[in-house]
Amino acid sequence: MSEVHIENHSTPIHTPGQLITVVALAFLVPILTIVLIVQFVTGGLRVDKQSPAMSEAAVAERLKPVGEVVLGDKSSGAERSGEQVAKEVCQTCHGAGLLAAPKIGDQAAWKPRLAQGEKTLVMHALKGIRAMPAKGGNPSLSDEEVTRAAIWMANQAGAKYKEPAAAAPATVQTSGGAPVKTASAAKVDGAQTYQTVCSLCHAAGLAGAPKYGDKAAWKPRIAQGLATLHEHAIKGIRTMPPKGGSATLSDAEVGAAVDYMVSHSK
Repeated sequence: MSEVHIENHSTPIHTPGQLITVVALAFLVPILTIVLIVQFVTGGLRVDKQSPAMSEAAVAERLKPVGEVVLGDKSSGAERSGEQVAKEVCQTCHGAGLLAAPKIGDQAAWKPRLAQGEKTLVMHALKGIRAMPAKGGNPSLSDEEVTRAAIWMANQAGAKYKEPAAAAPATVQTSGGAPVKTASAAKVDGAQTYQTVCSLCHAAGLAGAPKYGDKAAWKPRIAQGLATLHEHAIKGIRTMPPKGGSATLSDAEVGAAVDYMVSHSK
């Protein structure tokens, strides 16, 4: 008959107290190690809440978006130069090359477009082509302003086109007979502000914006009252930026646009 040998395997844990100690150390040791590493890396960094760098204005400045979309304003009534229109309107896409738009000054990207000729280039700017809407999505621009902007951008890429001269501001005669430059007395009405700015989101219901004419979507908003709607439009709410992202609009223009949308969504 063979003998069976049973080996005695010993363990350092002999009591429940020792088991609890081992389990506790298994949790605490990694945590303490991480804390020590963080302290070593940060060098004991402390945040001074009283520091000017931690003020609400400073924090807001650091958190604000890299870029903002602002549609050009035409409230002065004066015709703008090509450079002005390009920087106020076209820069949104042509500055960063969004949607395959040729970047301003990029000669390689503009070369095949310049090869089509000035007339074709201007026609595309006025009527739109592929992803680019007519007049860059700003129907308030005059044909002359769009033409100047297209020519100015083309010239930045090596073209030698002649930019049409801008019309002089209107003048009136004072009692003494001296001419005085004046701005256009006509104000942009609600319909025009909607078409120029608000329709970008409200026409298609982008980012949760209530679609123009959608009575069901507007009903709970109209119930809040016009004063509240005006405040939300001027100051912004949720994903909608103040004044629809067009800081050049006056409060009155924004309010008129709200009234226009409400009147067609009841």
